[in-house]
Amino acid sequence: MTTRTGTHPRTPIRRTAGLLASLALGAALLAGCSSEGARTDCGLDACTVTFDRGVDAQANILGVKAKLIGAEGDQVTVEVAGERVSLTTGQQAAEVGGFAVTLDSVTDQEVKIRVARNANG
Repeated sequence: MTTRTGTHPRTPIRRTAGLLASLALGAALLAGCSSEGARTDCGLDACTVTFDRGVDAQANILGVKAKLIGAEGDQVTVEVAGERVSLTTGQQAAEVGGFAVTLDSVTDQEVKIRVARNANG
């Protein structure tokens, strides 16, 4: 039989402090993304942004603004971190302002891009 000494269950104050710290971290991560005419799905180093077509669509992600400038056929122009780039479906990622940007899809209703931090940027 083993007898443990010196171990105490977590006190309610410690549990509450841990919960509050977790909530604050979650709120800080969510506060980093906002959008108008767009939806975002973000992780730590990458976001997928789905822009609505026909509106002034933009999103603040990963500390920068991403904006849909225009779309025609399977080619779109976006602005990321203040730099414009034209993308085509299936094209390799374009480097823009320290980010790798790819065009996932284009429809009559929406444009979906992926913005990821460059590993060496």
